[in-house]
Amino acid sequence: MNLTFILLIPLILVLIYVFKHPRYGKKPAGERLALIQKSPQFKNGRFENENFTPELAEGYGYFDVISNFLFKKVHRKIPTDLIPSIKTNLLELPVYQDVLVWFGHSSYFIQLEGKRFLIDPVFSGNASPIYGTTKAFKGTDIYTADDFPPIDYLLITHDHYDHLDYTTILQLKPKIKTIICALGVGSHFEFWGFPKNTIIEKDWHEKIELDANLTLYTAPSRHFSGRGLKRCNTLWTSFVLETSNFKMYLGGDSGYDTHFADIGAKFGPFDLVLIDNGQYNPAWKYIHNLPEDVIKAMKDLKAKRVFPVHSSKFALALHPWDEPLKKVTELNALSENPIPLVTPRIGELVELKNENQEFQQWWKGLN
Repeated sequence: MNLTFILLIPLILVLIYVFKHPRYGKKPAGERLALIQKSPQFKNGRFENENFTPELAEGYGYFDVISNFLFKKVHRKIPTDLIPSIKTNLLELPVYQDVLVWFGHSSYFIQLEGKRFLIDPVFSGNASPIYGTTKAFKGTDIYTADDFPPIDYLLITHDHYDHLDYTTILQLKPKIKTIICALGVGSHFEFWGFPKNTIIEKDWHEKIELDANLTLYTAPSRHFSGRGLKRCNTLWTSFVLETSNFKMYLGGDSGYDTHFADIGAKFGPFDLVLIDNGQYNPAWKYIHNLPEDVIKAMKDLKAKRVFPVHSSKFALALHPWDEPLKKVTELNALSENPIPLVTPRIGELVELKNENQEFQQWWKGLN
């Protein structure tokens, strides 16, 4: 037997074990795949954005992007100080108190109209398919599954590892009543043992009546998906959550495009907008907002208040950890008709219907 092949056998076995791990989920098949293939968003064997979205912006190549990431990451500013946080007792919150609690990056908890929502939870301290490679900053992982009351609705914007974490989902499993996600993503949950009747999968532009005074809509975003080598076999989405007197935009990940203005025209104005602001790079501006894009998007959405998320917990891009919050704050202040920003510390209670609530720029002075 060839010596090279013999030496490769252990590596091959390791790779087989790694990629067979259930954390990678399961690609859609059967009836689910047949439903996907009927979606207007599914073309040429994969989901597509509303407008042409190249994987890299003009002037950038894969070699340059990968080499910059590998060899320049030592220059990235990673926090050495403890990220400040507050441990709000979620178990003792009165269910009819309309509040939001952020857990860093794009994970947050909402109570609205007596219902509890959890969005894109990641509490394992890791945002990568390979554990230990993308660790949470010190101080950002103070919540665990034990800290949560029963969850009426788990909302998943897309199936990337920094938004859909296998370990977290399994720990929360006994508390989750219903899952709402985009087409195809339910395949992962079914593979992980969730009953099919607890999973609601939707295409864009769909409406879900949650309660007499609580409605959820799915809306487009400009991104991509995939937990394995194949991209875009599941759909990505944003959500609109509304009552008779309150409206939120739950943005998920997105690059800037016309969908923000379309959503603003159809559903706006929004009392609160949560929008992707972090882990950006000019090379992938089409799938993650740059800070200047955030300013345009929040005006397109007709936002009354804006909560910039997707930062402050993981280093998934080359920018300094605190740059997203610094830049969006500065650019908003310089813009015409600045919009109030919601910038709580991790765990801090945000009062959804208190437009006068003030927040500190807690990232200032941290190293």
